Amino acid sequence: MIDKLCIVGVGLIGGSLARALRAAGAVCDIVGHGRNAAHLQRARDLGVIDRAETRIADAVRGADMVVLAVPVGAMSRLLKEIAPQLAPQAVITDVGSVKGAVITAARAALGGRFPSFVPGHPIAGTERSGVEASFAELYKHQRVVLTPEADTDPDAVRRVTELWRAAGAETLIMSAEHHDEVLAATSHLPHMLAFTLMDALLKLDDRETHFALAASSFRDVTRVAASDPEMWHDICLSNRTALVKALTHYRLQLDGLLAALERGDGDYLRALFTRAKQQRDAFPVQDKGRSVD
Repeated sequence: MIDKLCIVGVGLIGGSLARALRAAGAVCDIVGHGRNAAHLQRARDLGVIDRAETRIADAVRGADMVVLAVPVGAMSRLLKEIAPQLAPQAVITDVGSVKGAVITAARAALGGRFPSFVPGHPIAGTERSGVEASFAELYKHQRVVLTPEADTDPDAVRRVTELWRAAGAETLIMSAEHHDEVLAATSHLPHMLAFTLMDALLKLDDRETHFALAASSFRDVTRVAASDPEMWHDICLSNRTALVKALTHYRLQLDGLLAALERGDGDYLRALFTRAKQQRDAFPVQDKGRSVD
C-alpha cells in the first residue's frame, strides 16, 4: 500500500498509472503536480487524482512514492527541484523512454539520495496524450523495464516493482545501455519513420490527392506520427547515439531494397517480404492502443 503517491505530470502515462493503482486499492492518497492548473483540475474532476499542487515542493512533501511522468528533457530540472523536498522514506522513479540520460541527470541532482531512484520505462501507451486519454487498463499484461544501477537500493527496486505489478504490468531488469539500444530500434526508429513519411508527403506538389487516397496501410504506418512532438524531440536528442546507429542500419536496408528495385531483382524482394511476413506473423498481438512507448 502506498500512503501518498505523487504523480509529476498527470497525462496519459501518469494518469493511467494513478487510475490503475486506485482500481487495485494500492494507494491511499494521490497528489498530482503540473504547471497548468486547469489541466490538474480536469484530472481531479475525472477522479484521477485526489489533490492538485502547482508547486513541486508541496506536491512531493511527505510522499513515499514519486513518479516523474514528464518528457525526458524536463527530468533534470524537476529532479533538482524535488531533491531538497523528499521525505526520508521516499522512492523516486520515472517513465522516460531513454534511461542513460535520465540516470546521469538523477545522479547529478539527487546526490546522496540517488540510491532511492529507480529508473523505469513502461512499454505501453497510445498516440493520444492528456489525462482524458488515460485509462486504468493501459498497463495490464504489459512490460515495464527497470534499469537500476549497482548502487540502487534493492528495497527501492522492490517497491517500484510492486507498484507496477499492482498496475497489472510485468517488470524486467536490464542495463540502461542495453535498454536504450533496444528501444532506439524498436520504438524510437519507428516513430522517426512515421514522422518522416508524413513530412515527405506534405512536401509533394499534389499532396491533397495523396492524402485523399491514403488507405488503411498508410494510416497504420503513420499512426504514431500523431504522438507528442515535444516528447519525441527530447527522446531523439537524449538517445541520439543509439538512434543514429539504428537509422544507419535501416538506411542500409533501404539501400538494398532500392538497388533490388532498380535491377528488377524479384528474388531479393520475395525473400525480404517472406522473412518479414514470417516474423510479423509470429509477433505477439497486443491490444489496440497499447503500442506507443
